[in-house]
Amino acid sequence: MSGERVRPVLFIAGGGTGGHVFPGLAVAEAVRALADVEVVFVGTARGLESKLVPERGYALELLDVLPLKGGGAIRVTKGLLAAARASAASLSLLRRRRPRAVLSVGGYAAGPVSLAAALLRIPVAVLEPNSVTGLANRWLSPFSARAYIAFPTVAKDFATEKVRTFGVPLRRGFQASPYEPGASLHLLVLGGSLGARAINDRIPVAASRLMTAHPHLTILHQTGKDEVQRTEEAYAHASVKNVTVVPFIDDVPAELSRADVVVSRAGAGSVSEICAVGRASVLIPFPHAADDHQATNARAVADQGGAVWLRQEAADDMRITSELLRLLGDAEVRRTMATKARLFGKPEAATTIARDLLELAGIPPIPLEA
Repeated sequence: MSGERVRPVLFIAGGGTGGHVFPGLAVAEAVRALADVEVVFVGTARGLESKLVPERGYALELLDVLPLKGGGAIRVTKGLLAAARASAASLSLLRRRRPRAVLSVGGYAAGPVSLAAALLRIPVAVLEPNSVTGLANRWLSPFSARAYIAFPTVAKDFATEKVRTFGVPLRRGFQASPYEPGASLHLLVLGGSLGARAINDRIPVAASRLMTAHPHLTILHQTGKDEVQRTEEAYAHASVKNVTVVPFIDDVPAELSRADVVVSRAGAGSVSEICAVGRASVLIPFPHAADDHQATNARAVADQGGAVWLRQEAADDMRITSELLRLLGDAEVRRTMATKARLFGKPEAATTIARDLLELAGIPPIPLEA
């Protein structure tokens, strides 16, 4: 009907991995809590966004975009041709949907629509949660009006006046939880939503040794959906009984608050969640992450005393055992590390970014009730 009010639109462009999709979803949730706005995601059918975005009730526009990195000259050529087609499709999409601003969350789907938005003079912001700027966001740097970052190491990739060091946007529920040691000890193992086979294989062996020093230690181990049986069998073979193995943890904030020590990969989201709550951790970065950014994430926190980090090739079960025995055996070390981790934690990052993005888009927030 002609009298209906048309809600303003914001685009969130990019995806591929959870490290791109989950921060975008956190910003979308915060935006919708602040303003009457339609949030539309733009991604590919191959990325995690194709499943996660519709599940959460957001519109998803799909582009046919291919990665440019890896695979040699043939892949680059195919990728460039696909990018040209996606750029034309992006111009059509932008003219049809008329977003007030575009937020790039990285990944190869972010480039074409963000560049097309800049061509149409639609404000573009980039969200870079990692300690190394991704390829798409590096390309978008000259065209962006904002750069939302978490690690100061990437500030150099953007003009100073564009940078906002707001942290990694997290879904609701994460908040600082001051660490106080209790009578018992609890270890939380997080391999990421898809799991981490190296961690799944090594922790059960380490746990058998930990139980000798701490027989009442309990363990919650998130394995990823395809690794539950293997990991349960590994714990059984190691005669470890006080363990719960699950494919996925729904209430991560609660489990982090319950933990004395966390073992985790070092994606920006995982590190930020641990720091938002504030817990001692042993970080084992995924060795094949683009530009080795997980190692850089882990090092940034560890250099300030907020974590221990081990390269996967050095993190055999003996080294993991040694580090965990040290942490589990010293409550004061755990307390100090948890306090320093919280210095990196920014639980309100999603709301802070959402407010600034709405301002950039010229969309007023809903007035607070008196």
